[in-house]
Amino acid sequence: MSLYVDHLATLQHQAEAALERTGFDALLIAAGIEKYAFLDDRPYLFQANPHFKHWLPLSNHPHSWLAVRPGEKPRVVYYQPDDYWHVPPSAPGGEWVDAVELVVIREPEEAAKALADVVTPRTAIVGEPDAALAGLLPNNPEPLLNLLHWARGVKTPYELAQMRAAQRRAVPGHLAARAAFLRGESEAGIHRAYLVATGHTDRDLPYSNIVGLNEHAAVLHYQYQDESPPAEVRSFLIDAGAQVNGYASDITRTWVAPGHDEFAALIAAMEREQLALVDEVREGVDYRDIHLSTHRRVARVLREAGLVDMSDEAMVEEGVTKPFFPHGIGHLLGLQVHDVGGFMAGETGGVADKPEGHRYLRLTRPLQAGMVVTIEPGLYFIPTLLRQLRASPQAAQVDWAAVERLSRYGGIRIEDDVACRAAGEAPENLTRDAFAAA
Repeated sequence: MSLYVDHLATLQHQAEAALERTGFDALLIAAGIEKYAFLDDRPYLFQANPHFKHWLPLSNHPHSWLAVRPGEKPRVVYYQPDDYWHVPPSAPGGEWVDAVELVVIREPEEAAKALADVVTPRTAIVGEPDAALAGLLPNNPEPLLNLLHWARGVKTPYELAQMRAAQRRAVPGHLAARAAFLRGESEAGIHRAYLVATGHTDRDLPYSNIVGLNEHAAVLHYQYQDESPPAEVRSFLIDAGAQVNGYASDITRTWVAPGHDEFAALIAAMEREQLALVDEVREGVDYRDIHLSTHRRVARVLREAGLVDMSDEAMVEEGVTKPFFPHGIGHLLGLQVHDVGGFMAGETGGVADKPEGHRYLRLTRPLQAGMVVTIEPGLYFIPTLLRQLRASPQAAQVDWAAVERLSRYGGIRIEDDVACRAAGEAPENLTRDAFAAA
């Protein structure tokens, strides 16, 4: 079978097992609807229900539905309006068409009739409340969603192929962004170079690009893009991804202008530790342990750079690394940039707690073969956190003159997307492979 048909068979098997275990006869999934700004006729960007695009490579198809029934082909209710105000979805095409029972509708309300034979009191309907139609009211049963979310953590070969393709789409953008930085362009100019190189627009990026020059790199989710470059362009951080058939990549790189050797050495040290952390992505490893390992590695960088005069163990124990690395080491990646199920204790639900004092970690599960995670250690000079460190008992162990010098560069984040493989196998670094191919 093709990768996609095999993927569909896997989802069908998972869904049938989940329906049987939770007492439902069928599963309906709403793609979702367009949403409009308050008191306006301007729609927000449509975001498809990830459960819908898990089955189908359809990310821009509001008002469509999917019906899953044991022993039968999935039924796709495909909304294709006869519209002259906007470009309607193209006629259904692609490998998925032959794998499903297809019903084309022209008005959203027609979906209710097309699915009437599937709806019973024991039908699970997954979607947002505003997707409801007559007889189709999303109930989002938690026991069923738990099973589906847990399973979604492990990617099929088809999904891994889409995620490799999303890497290959993003990498030319990162290379173009680096070239624009070295030319001295503004944040907005760098962002535009990224879009051109990836063939993306702002509408279809998996998340809003973070493009920060100099001190802006210290803002973890910096949300602006200055049109004018600073008087001196010293450093550059870009956190930007791409998507293919609904699957995302999420890549961060930090660059420095020539002649800034102190910060270049800090980037090289973080690069070394980041690659070591990637190698920790192994089946059965608790992702929380990788996060805690990151703090030990950041401590080593701080000590070797002469920024903090303490042992690595003392820095971690006394919380000195946290102002420099205040976020989590990463998260699950897939149909969503921060994919679901990261805190689940098991397939039936529950919560696997974060390590005490590490509230921003987004994944607390043991790793399984087929999971794709981000590994994104950082080292930042964030004014508000440095003020807290300066007021702490450990302040005397910090070289504040060096911190002041390095604060002009904002910070460092290096992020790769990494697939966990079977026991005994090294992880697959999707990002580095794409850079090597480019």
